[in-house]
Amino acid sequence: MQHKLDLRNAIIPFSLLKVIQALKVMGPGETLEVFWSDPNTPADLFKVLPDSAYDLISLEEIGDGEPSCRIVLAKKQPEKTN
Repeated sequence: MQHKLDLRNAIIPFSLLKVIQALKVMGPGETLEVFWSDPNTPADLFKVLPDSAYDLISLEEIGDGEPSCRIVLAKKQPEKTN
């Protein structure tokens, strides 16, 4: 299942929280496609998301009128703890 968030023109801390919340409710292997106005926002996201939570599928800048970026993440299977 693919999830989408269009967070262009959203306040950056709010948009990061929305992505974190979306990943929490997703199942392993599901993907999340996110659009942002600021191409620097994914760097902020990578600072707050643990590497073990997602796989980066794609990250690209797009120019559909206004500069923005598109990122696709896949939720990883949770690691088993003993």
